[in-house]
Amino acid sequence: MHRFVVRGFRSSSIFKGSPPTSWSLISSFPAPEPAFSHCLGPKSLFQRHQDHPRFSSSSSSPSKMATTEATLRNFFQSPKFAVVGASTNPDKYGYKVFKWYIAHSLPVTPINPSGAPINVDGTDYPVVKSLSEVEDPEGTSVSFITPPAVTLKSLQQAKELGFPSVFLQPGTFNDEVIGFARENFKAVVAGTEGDTWGAEGWCVLVDGERGLKAVGKL
Repeated sequence: MHRFVVRGFRSSSIFKGSPPTSWSLISSFPAPEPAFSHCLGPKSLFQRHQDHPRFSSSSSSPSKMATTEATLRNFFQSPKFAVVGASTNPDKYGYKVFKWYIAHSLPVTPINPSGAPINVDGTDYPVVKSLSEVEDPEGTSVSFITPPAVTLKSLQQAKELGFPSVFLQPGTFNDEVIGFARENFKAVVAGTEGDTWGAEGWCVLVDGERGLKAVGKL
């Protein structure tokens, strides 16, 4: 028996309905996460081989703006981090990504308009409601686990506040979002190109430790 897996999708279809207006920058209610897993495990060696510029059929050369190992290093060189879309629900990736930063002893600020504290391994971590409440934005890299429309609004705010680098989890961006990010930030980790080990693209849970090792934080 042959089994087939279809991985293609339109970024506009991965959320159930339109992102609620409640996730505006001044609201008090959280937005939904993407309806699929952000990180479906590491790529197989075959996938990584196929994605290499020498063997990829999608283009003859990688984009100048494509994510690389250097981009990953730049992101993790920041002394502090923030997670937009951090969640109190252990089953959601907004929780898993925030917990990853805690587990690696990194100074991280969770962001969610609800403002509810997040409990990780018995410890409650205070949550801020907006990027504007993050101390030292110039020294903070930001992970996003939000719908594309929310991500774009947050990126616009992040640009104004001076945040240098962003990590867009799979499902958090569309062409408009990633275009804006790559035009306005020092480092943008996103997409499926380059040496990501994530089956759905660059993911903190899969690629993060490699970035930490590269900058001597692991």
